[in-house]
Parts: sequence; structure tokens; C-alpha cells
Amino acid sequence: MAQPSTRPSTRPLDIAYSPCPNDTFVFDALAHGRVPDAPELAVTFADIDLTNGMAERGEFDVLKVSYAVLPWVLEEYALLPCGGALGRGCGPLVLTKQQGKAADLAGRRVAVPSERSTAYLLFRLWAAAEVPGGVGEIVVLPFHEIMPAVQDGRVDAGLVIHEARFTYQDYGLVCLADMGEHWERTTGLPIPLGAIIAKRSLGERTLSELAAAIRTSVRMAWDDPEASRPYVLEHAQEMDPKVADQHIGLYVNEFTADLGENGYAAVRGLLTRAAAEGLVPPLGRDALKFV
Repeated sequence: MAQPSTRPSTRPLDIAYSPCPNDTFVFDALAHGRVPDAPELAVTFADIDLTNGMAERGEFDVLKVSYAVLPWVLEEYALLPCGGALGRGCGPLVLTKQQGKAADLAGRRVAVPSERSTAYLLFRLWAAAEVPGGVGEIVVLPFHEIMPAVQDGRVDAGLVIHEARFTYQDYGLVCLADMGEHWERTTGLPIPLGAIIAKRSLGERTLSELAAAIRTSVRMAWDDPEASRPYVLEHAQEMDPKVADQHIGLYVNEFTADLGENGYAAVRGLLTRAAAEGLVPPLGRDALKFV
């Protein structure tokens, strides 16, 4: 249950999200004051491994985080029913230098971007089912260092997300397994990746206004994609514009506008399975309930 608002009405909402094209596309209209009657935002850019930590420390009003971090933060934050990233055919990949099979990873060294990421949960659930005896050492590396580490042989495999789906061949790597394909095949549900959360202390009115504003921002981006393009490319400077467009097309979809029944089922399914494996704390019955 949301608490009465403790935010002064004149203070902008402090929000942190990634510079990835899907986030800048979604939030462009809202961040630039083009959504009528919307709460004002003060934006900080941070990669999702950093925003996960920010959420655990309660540092921002609104954050884009991994669904995997929800069990640790849902007492203080509410999951918004929009703005996040779920989908089909968009899961993390396990990359290696040579083609092989899942069993080849038994006892091997694997680089991951975070142990509190949705990608890592999906990887661990896949490995539990597909890698006899389990993988060996897990090495946490910044996202941009993972593919070079696999290429150089510093690790045996790497778990990658986002635009790496479109660029891993440039490093001479191959896809050993698609975590999203495994998830969809075994559950029939979309892949839950990134969530938008906001402090419950903002109060029901502000939370509802924020959710409505994010939905409007998404629809405005869809209606006029060129309006968001400068913002997207400004913060994706090292990304080919065509890759940025592919990124948006993959991660911004109907679940971004509204989680809906299937979206919530995917989130509950992921966190319930992960809790059964001892990877996250169990969720309370109403933990995912919005205001």
C-alpha cells in the first residue's frame, strides 16, 4: 500500500535510467516536458548494475532496475505497470569462441554483467537445467568488457544483453545458448528484463500520475519516432544508428505501455522460480501490487 506523499510538490522527481536507446526513447517526451500535466523529472544516467545498487540504498525517487532486484527493494519501492522491458526473442545470450553445447560449460569460467541482474537469474535457471554439475567460476565484469574477455580467452564464456545480440559476430564469437529462448520454451511467457520502480512514499496520487505520464511518453515516442532521435543518439554515441533502431524495436513493445496479465505472470514466474533455487528471497503475496 502506498504511503501518504512526503515529496514537496515543487521538487522534481529524481529518476535514474540507462543511456540505452530503449530508455531514452521511452522517456524522451517525459524528460523534456512534452507530456501535459506530468511530474517534472531530474534525470541521472546510470547503467542498470548501478541503478540496482541505488535502489537497494533507496537513493532515487524513480529507477530503472533489473526485475531480479525486486525482492530486495519492494518494501520501499512499488513496481510500476509500464515503462520497463519485457518481450519475446530478446533474452540474454551465452557467447563462446567456438560452437559447442551446454554441457561444455561444466566447471568453466563465465563472465556476467552482474549477479543481481535478470540476465543472471535466467542464466542460472538455464544452467541448472542444462549444464550437468553446473558452471565453474562466475566473474563479474562491466558489460563492455565481456565480449573482449571471451575473445581473448580470459573467460570461457560470457553472458551478454542488449545490443550485443546484434554485434557479437564482430568479435568472432558464437552463440552457445539463448536464455530467452529457453525461458519462452519452458514457460510460454515473455522475458522479463528491466522494471521501472518508484518510492511508495511518493503517495498513490503521484505514483498514478507518474505511471500515466510514462504511458503517454511511450505512445508519443511511437507516434513520432523522429522526435526522440536526437536524445537517443546523443546518449548512444558509440552505437550505430541502425543498431539503436533494432534495440528500440526489440525492447519497446506492448509490455512497455502496460505489463498486463502476461507481463505480471512473467515477473512472478521468474522470481518464484529463482526463489525456489535459492537465488532471491521469496516475494510476499501482494509485493507486485501497484497502488
